[in-house]
Amino acid sequence: MTKKILIITMLLLLSGVVIAQKKTVSGTVLDEKQQPLIGATVLEKGTTNGTAVDAEGKFTLNVSENAILQVRFVGFKTQELSVSGRSTFNIVMAGDAALDDVVVVGSRGVPRVEVDTPLPIDKIGAKELVATGQTTFDKALQYSIPSFSTVQTPVNDATSLLDPYEIRNMGPSRTLILINGKRKNLSSLLYVQTSPGRGETGADISAIPIDAIKRVEVLRDGASAQYGSDAIAGVINVVLKDQTDAPALTLRGGVTGAGDGEFFGVSFTNGSKFAGKGFINYAVDLSQQGLSNRPGTVNAAGEAMDFGADINFVNEFLTRKPDAGNINGAPQTTASKFLINGGINISENTEVYGNAAYVYKKVNSFANYRTPYWRTIQDFPYLANFFPGNHPTNPSGYDGYVPSFDGNLADYHATLGVKGKLGEWNHDASLTVGGNQQSYTVNNSHNRNFVYSPSTWLDANSNGTVDTGELTQGSLLYRENSPITFDVGGTRFTHTVGNIDVSRKIGEKLSLGLGTEFRSETFTVIEGSLASYDGGGADSFAGNQPENSGKFNRYNIGGYIDLLYDITDNFLINGTARVEEYSDFGEAFVWKVSSRYKFLDDKVIVRGSASTGFRAPTLHQIYTQKAQYSFVPGQGIQVGGLVNNVSPQAKLLGIKPLEAEKSQNFTAGLALKPKKGVSIAIDYYNIEVRDRIILGTEIGPTTAGNTPLDALLTANNLSDVSFFSNAIDTRTSGIDFVGSIRYLALGSGTLSINLSGNVVLENKRINNVKNPAIVESSNQSVANATQEALFFTSRPETKWILGLNYELGKVTFMVNNTLFGKTTFKQQGLDNNLRTEFEPRVVTDLGVTISPTDKLTISLNANNILGILPQWKFVAENPAGQAIIDDTSTNAFGLTPIQVQSNLITFNQRYSQMTYDGYHFSQLGFLFNASVQLRF
Repeated sequence: MTKKILIITMLLLLSGVVIAQKKTVSGTVLDEKQQPLIGATVLEKGTTNGTAVDAEGKFTLNVSENAILQVRFVGFKTQELSVSGRSTFNIVMAGDAALDDVVVVGSRGVPRVEVDTPLPIDKIGAKELVATGQTTFDKALQYSIPSFSTVQTPVNDATSLLDPYEIRNMGPSRTLILINGKRKNLSSLLYVQTSPGRGETGADISAIPIDAIKRVEVLRDGASAQYGSDAIAGVINVVLKDQTDAPALTLRGGVTGAGDGEFFGVSFTNGSKFAGKGFINYAVDLSQQGLSNRPGTVNAAGEAMDFGADINFVNEFLTRKPDAGNINGAPQTTASKFLINGGINISENTEVYGNAAYVYKKVNSFANYRTPYWRTIQDFPYLANFFPGNHPTNPSGYDGYVPSFDGNLADYHATLGVKGKLGEWNHDASLTVGGNQQSYTVNNSHNRNFVYSPSTWLDANSNGTVDTGELTQGSLLYRENSPITFDVGGTRFTHTVGNIDVSRKIGEKLSLGLGTEFRSETFTVIEGSLASYDGGGADSFAGNQPENSGKFNRYNIGGYIDLLYDITDNFLINGTARVEEYSDFGEAFVWKVSSRYKFLDDKVIVRGSASTGFRAPTLHQIYTQKAQYSFVPGQGIQVGGLVNNVSPQAKLLGIKPLEAEKSQNFTAGLALKPKKGVSIAIDYYNIEVRDRIILGTEIGPTTAGNTPLDALLTANNLSDVSFFSNAIDTRTSGIDFVGSIRYLALGSGTLSINLSGNVVLENKRINNVKNPAIVESSNQSVANATQEALFFTSRPETKWILGLNYELGKVTFMVNNTLFGKTTFKQQGLDNNLRTEFEPRVVTDLGVTISPTDKLTISLNANNILGILPQWKFVAENPAGQAIIDDTSTNAFGLTPIQVQSNLITFNQRYSQMTYDGYHFSQLGFLFNASVQLRF
């Protein structure tokens, strides 16, 4: 891969681009008061050739004869001046209230410039996203916004198609995603494994091509009153490119420090004008990410203890396969992304606009390897027919197998709308459609009740006619030969959203906004083939059964009113109220009040808000019901059941239908802008969620063994059952910090410094768990220590990002340090007297961008250059826990008590780096990326 990158780079460097003849220009850059704009940048447009204005406002720069100078400074309108034979320039910059500073999120009234908003909003430009060196949008946000978290999970079936993300430790379901201000569709995936994000769903933001993004606006505040459900933690608004620049071709490549995970991608972007009346911008992005494998060395004694296997049998296998054949890391992913954005003015005051995107992803991942002592040839003699191998102790040759999980994902969205001005009213009417479909295939597996063993077939009815539907061997029913490849079905989610928004100013001080939204949602569970679910289903991932499949729909309609009043030029107050009506669970009313006060010539801003919010249960949470395979510590992989809340089984267990979550949000902040290019913001937040919806822990049989719960488990051959419920009330509070110094003159270049951080002050359950009576009576809980760790402590207690950018002529240097703070886990199976802690780690990224001509840009990124990986340790909760850590005695398998605990939470060291239930940041060590962009 590295050779490919070097060859491509050399070819482009030799592509015939001619460097124009140079000349020297000089001048001054002043503000409207004739004061020097120290640190303003003067760039040769289309290149990184530039300089910074000195303390007297002066600059000197060598440029091409036909260059266009681009003069920039934060808070001022960018100017472009043609050289055209000139050598001296005296430039006066005007204050900027341009479109780039108009905030889309936060208020539904008349748009305002960023400095006027009463809410904390982050704006990340396309250049900053690209500079992270990350290959997907979600990972770029991970290294741009401290309150944003995402993690790549190991061996978690469909979760490998898109990673869970969240703002402020609130889970993916509580962050609303917008595209150009319009709601993006949810994914059809429900996270059901024991990993961060368990029991929730979110939009597939990794599907958005970075090259199509103009900027990202992140509203770090509850916004249910403005936007409806899902906005409890905040809103991420992706603003698409509207430039009409020349086309650009970008080639990307990369590889991990271990030599795997090869990445190659190509993207093409272009923009065009419509005779001065409109624009169109589009992007095509094609990529492939190779498999990265990070297995651990499996502990033989732990295997023998868990599976009751002969230690010699285990040792023989692990001598040949120390990792037990496991494949866990980053799956192979192929993606094709297409996006178009445009608008055209049909009259002086009216614009028709639209955007559309389609993404296809194919992901190839693996389940845990089924070792030959897991299900032995003696217990299941037919296995040798399915998976012949080379095992010296088994004459049949059976040596186990590793099922693969192949996922196909298609995601689309499209918006068509018209906006403009009619008299004093701004209006915007739009229709948005979107959908996400995922279909799954399990390969190299089998269904143990679909057995091929013709030599032992018997005629069950003794009528002389062999019917494969009635063949038996003893008490086993042999229906047909089990396939090795299974169509296990999938899921689909679609929505249609209609919006009408109007706003106007009433006098000089009052702004009014009104709007309504209609939304129809459909969730479909796609049935798997018969062999994928019958008799226990395909090993590793059972297919969707007919009784659990189907199409489920609901609709809702909502309306809001927004009033914004400028009491004085410095003092603003904003109020919003919203009513929603859902077809399945009823009505919701929420409100929000926010305010901002500026003083000392806008250098100091005090702001705050209080609001209520809600989140409707998703259709996925209401209707999903399935059998699922999961790792049970000490017992290997077991089959459990997920029961939905509207099923007969739920009524039998006394499980109530789901209700909407309700929240109360409070924020208070201080923003400082002591001088141009310097800003500091500190914001406190407090979020309380009542009746929070969770996918509870797996509930096993009772001691008595004669309850309806026991009957349900026995009748369905399940080890346990889980379900959704409004089980807990929570409180999350913390502090966000954002500080930056931009375009600081340093030597011959300019330096920008950004420091941002998130500190979690409190994240916990504030009331008793609301267990159904049948769970309470069995001395179990739907929210055990493992679940609460996933909800509250599995994300970093603090996260800080320190970024340095230095622009020196044609070269830009970047250093990014990201501190991931401590996380605490209580993994499934871990002794109650112990916990695990992942230690704080700093990940350092380096980058350099070179633009030898205005047509060519080369970027090199060394991410995690020090190869930092997660590190965890056991911590005692009390003296009993410390005794476990200190105890050096061994059991019959030669394991100390703490070794037993370590094996339990890592599946006998298969997941020694991150443990089975998760870890605190996505890293596979050092990663090198390179890109070459050619503009035509």
